[in-house]
Amino acid sequence: MNDIFGVLPYGFSDFDLIKDNLIDCRAKARLLQNARTVISVLFPYYLGEDFYEAANVSRYAVSEDYHIVTAELLNAAADKLRERFPDNVFEVFVDNSPLPEVRCAVNAGLGCLGRNSLFINKTYGSWVFLGEIVTDRHFPPTGTKTALCSGCDACVKACPMGAITEHGIDRENCLSFLSQKKGDLPEKIREKMKETGCAWGCDICQKVCPHNAGAAVTPIRRFFETAAPHVSEDVDVEGRAFAWRGKAVIERNIRAIKE
Repeated sequence: MNDIFGVLPYGFSDFDLIKDNLIDCRAKARLLQNARTVISVLFPYYLGEDFYEAANVSRYAVSEDYHIVTAELLNAAADKLRERFPDNVFEVFVDNSPLPEVRCAVNAGLGCLGRNSLFINKTYGSWVFLGEIVTDRHFPPTGTKTALCSGCDACVKACPMGAITEHGIDRENCLSFLSQKKGDLPEKIREKMKETGCAWGCDICQKVCPHNAGAAVTPIRRFFETAAPHVSEDVDVEGRAFAWRGKAVIERNIRAIKE
């Protein structure tokens, strides 16, 4: 299967392990009635510290919109699977997915869940995007228990909003989530964004995670080729991870961190 997924980490898990925990969304209608296997694929995006010196957006938003890149890579892989297994069906899911993506990746043995509710891989840390291919073909599960997160609480202590608890992320208090909301920002949020210098998202809990200290850089050249770490108010949002919110939100945030 390495000839299909190349250098990208991937693994298999039984669909039955997550079928009772599906997320209600429009894409749920595309799930196979006789699904047997979830193929989880990781898409590393870490570029190395030098690339982020002038960054004023979260690292996941530095390069071309990951939805575009990962969908193209997954669809190409699915086409190869269809050629090899013509009697089976392969359905691609990226982000807006009925699958609990982190749980699928954990079940496939690719890593673990961190205290900050992010997925952690041994090689690439938490700097990864997740994608899945669901199929009616059975592949032997690759999952084994992976213990990476030691519960060191570094992310808990570093969170500027105190949003990380023993139960995971309190989304309504997460700076990354709040930076993506429309409308006027409360003064407290503007101040926090100004302190971090980040106009979209927040990477603090990931930067302090010990499993990210020696993270390997991505093998996906497109993330390097499209990197634009510093965003100005006249940015062309098309093809960027913040495009879905429209230009007004990123412009508002840039003004907030420049105040």
